[in-house]
Amino acid sequence: MPDAPALVSRALREVPPDRLAEAADRAIRSALGALRTDVFIADYRISGLWPVLDPQLPDAGFLTCQGVAQRCFSSQQPVLDTGDDGRCRVYLPLTVWGERVGVLLVELPAAPVAGAVAVARDVAGEVAVALRAADRGTDRYQRVRRRERLSMAAEMQWDLLPGRSVDQGSFLLAGQLDPAYTVGGDHFDWSVDGDRLTVTVLNGTGTGLPAAMLTAVAVNAMRNARRSGGGLVEQAELASDTLYYQHRGARHVATLLLEVDTGSGRVRAVDAGSPHVLRVRGGVVTPIALEQQLPLGMFAETRYDVQEFELVPGDRLFVVSDGVYAADPSGQEAYGERAMARAMRSTRLQPATEAVGTVMRELHAYHADSDLRDDAVVVCLDWHGARGRGDGCGQ
Repeated sequence: MPDAPALVSRALREVPPDRLAEAADRAIRSALGALRTDVFIADYRISGLWPVLDPQLPDAGFLTCQGVAQRCFSSQQPVLDTGDDGRCRVYLPLTVWGERVGVLLVELPAAPVAGAVAVARDVAGEVAVALRAADRGTDRYQRVRRRERLSMAAEMQWDLLPGRSVDQGSFLLAGQLDPAYTVGGDHFDWSVDGDRLTVTVLNGTGTGLPAAMLTAVAVNAMRNARRSGGGLVEQAELASDTLYYQHRGARHVATLLLEVDTGSGRVRAVDAGSPHVLRVRGGVVTPIALEQQLPLGMFAETRYDVQEFELVPGDRLFVVSDGVYAADPSGQEAYGERAMARAMRSTRLQPATEAVGTVMRELHAYHADSDLRDDAVVVCLDWHGARGRGDGCGQ
């Protein structure tokens, strides 16, 4: 059994990407003596987990699996569910560097012996890495992930994302786009390089495909500068010049660029007409006051300045687009005036990966569950300090 992860990994490498779930099922049955397995994948809204091997699972069985799988997915811990017949369903998180892919179900004939769950979790890690890589070679898992058809703009935006969460010990970062299936120009991007975490959040202008194309140009320009060794100023200036010379100032993108020293908590920022950044510390939500500079692409040869602020261990940062902060359905006050802060405070005991969903759900509730009138982005960063996680975030 200790060799199970290696056996599963070898089996996954030997099959085409669209057959990973079947290969994992065969290998896990053999290595762990499992009766059956399944892979559950999170949808774009992270509103449910959906089976790959048994998509026709009867409603009653699916709802039972869904509830337990969701607990595993949310907690990122194994969950054991023993039935009256003595069989034990083990639900294991499928996670790659903090990116939550879904949940692996392994059904065993009896409760696992000591150490078996740890081995099964390592097996799940191998499956998660393979699934993440397989997305480049097959559409099968993308089809499971979508519960309705994506607009062309949304297709571009989701493909452009680096992921939806990343965990590096000293920090946990997560983001969410909404409306998931029709999002246009709002976006987020990040990159980890040693102790430097770069995060950009874009408040796109316009709707549909033109907005998505504008955002794609801005994101790739910033990536080009960053990957060439450029800092925040170079990233902002290259993106701004690229957009200006393409649209002559007629189209521009409000953007916040952050560079976090994950060892010290020092944050450098370029506020280009930005989304809003708020800090949660000691249960208090405080806007971070930054000097707003011109949006990217508004004028030729725009130059940008860097500002700085500090984080302390346990701090939580939220970055939200105008579609969140300024939402004012039915003539109500803007969501960002008071309701958003209440939603953010309510996430105190949740990890960043759950907190982004809470703020989005509260935004939808504020709209009385009607469709959002604007794209919305929520990004949440928990900084635990150089030694890793503390006792909680934003407490």
